[in-house]
Amino acid sequence: MSEQYKAPFEEKLLACQQHTNDKLMAIFASLPFLNSPLGTAMQYGAVLGGKRLRPFLVYSVGEMFGLPKKSLDAAAIAIECIHAYSLIHDDLPAMDNDDLRRGQPTCHIKFGESQAILAGDALQSLAFEILAKQDMPNVALSDRLAMIAELASASGFAGMCGGQSLDLEAEGKQIDLASLEQIHRHKTGALIRSSVRLAAYSAGQRGREVLPLLERYAQAIGLAFQVHDDILDIIGNTEVIGKRQGNDQQLGKNTYPALLGLEQAQQKARDLYEEALIALTELEKRSYDTATLKKLAGFIIERNS
Repeated sequence: MSEQYKAPFEEKLLACQQHTNDKLMAIFASLPFLNSPLGTAMQYGAVLGGKRLRPFLVYSVGEMFGLPKKSLDAAAIAIECIHAYSLIHDDLPAMDNDDLRRGQPTCHIKFGESQAILAGDALQSLAFEILAKQDMPNVALSDRLAMIAELASASGFAGMCGGQSLDLEAEGKQIDLASLEQIHRHKTGALIRSSVRLAAYSAGQRGREVLPLLERYAQAIGLAFQVHDDILDIIGNTEVIGKRQGNDQQLGKNTYPALLGLEQAQQKARDLYEEALIALTELEKRSYDTATLKKLAGFIIERNS
């Protein structure tokens, strides 16, 4: 990614992070018993830092269709609640047993396992309450229903949870590249694909017409995100990446560097970046501005955390 594009893009990403945090805090402020142990744990898990890439995808794709933020807020916040719940549960002793997340104690370390499990459960429910109830100006009811079904599919057996299960089953076993990609197209990629789908459904028929191209883009960056995460587990710094460096190796997880070697894993990430750009080129032929999505694809394989 060229230096001249980094500053404006990063400013836009930071603005999205702040906007997402503000919307999350407004949602939490409306909840009863916010200051209870459960409410505090939910808020901690959801607002404790994070790049907000999934909301950023929702807003960026929506912007491509000329949609205002108000039409996209519910989808962006809902998918971030699902993502937050997934991280809380992923860190649990029965899963990855992590004690650091975003440079801070993980939810179960700070509040105990029981409250962390309930916080994840409650955030998952909250996501669907947001999609069902929050205002979505100019979004048809049929499209809202499609969004609810989409997020349920992406976060459940056919998506993220299914991928997590496959990942756990593969620990300590030697698997091939196709099996590894199957894990991560579900575990990590499902919510990234869902982000662009939610934004496309918000745009109605216009969004559905180009959904195959958006999905090609999302599949490429979703896998690239995981490949780069695996690379950071080897070359990253614990203080920068916000979690224990080398944790995947200690758990005996199958990773792209383990299967391909570090240099080939880095090449894999670059190849996926190029795949994403090809899909965006096809969108540009239909007169869509994909500049932000291009910069996001570059950011995903260049980030240090």
